[in-house]
Amino acid sequence: MKTFYVLNGPNLNRLGKREPGVYGNETLEVVEHRLAELANEKGVTAIFKQSNHEGDLIDWIHEAENADGIIMNPGAFTHYSYAIRDAIASVPVPVVEVHISNVHKRESFRHNSVISPVTEGQIVGFGTKGYELALLSFL
Repeated sequence: MKTFYVLNGPNLNRLGKREPGVYGNETLEVVEHRLAELANEKGVTAIFKQSNHEGDLIDWIHEAENADGIIMNPGAFTHYSYAIRDAIASVPVPVVEVHISNVHKRESFRHNSVISPVTEGQIVGFGTKGYELALLSFL
């Protein structure tokens, strides 16, 4: 059975509460439940993890080295975490970067991702549906 890690970075535990005009009203638990149902329907396993700490995310990327893929919303780490970038580059696992909002239509500091050069692709601006699109891209 194929296994996919779904990693969420800082402040994503605040989904549904944090800036609902930008990120929507769904909680991370609702998003994970919906994605787990899709994974089950497709006969794959999804492992969900969220942290506000860079080192946790790096450890989970390393842990996922034998997985079939990683879906990752690095949050603000997208724009400056060379440590996460290097962790992704160090594992032979394809990664799809997901952002709920269209970061390219927001503040200029959000336009640059240091992560995307080492990912298979980037899904932005489709709300929480982006996680499902990322999973489907692996199947």
